[in-house]
Amino acid sequence: QVQLVESGGGLVQAGGSLRLSCAASGRTFSTYARGWFRQAPGKEREFVATISYSTRYADSVKGRFTISRDNAKNTVYLQMNSLKAEDTAVYYCAAGPFLSVAVNPRDYHYWGKGTQVTIST
Repeated sequence: QVQLVESGGGLVQAGGSLRLSCAASGRTFSTYARGWFRQAPGKEREFVATISYSTRYADSVKGRFTISRDNAKNTVYLQMNSLKAEDTAVYYCAAGPFLSVAVNPRDYHYWGKGTQVTIST
């Protein structure tokens, strides 16, 4: 059974940092794109970052967030710096069977259950 499990969320002050992790099990995702999305209350799920052979970021996080992956550990990370109140959301990791940098959540086949990130001001 394929599982994606996020960790690393929490409460942090504005300007602070968090590092999210997403560990996969049940299959190898080395040839899959791995992405991060987020959903704030009352809003649609939105793209944050994705990585395959290249990376792509939402404009709102560019320069502050960094996505990386460790295929040996089947894990993807999201380093989040200079956090803002508007970054508050549930963060989801995803995996898709392609090597492009897709931003549409419908392209991703596997999803984690999410981890809450709350930024206080």
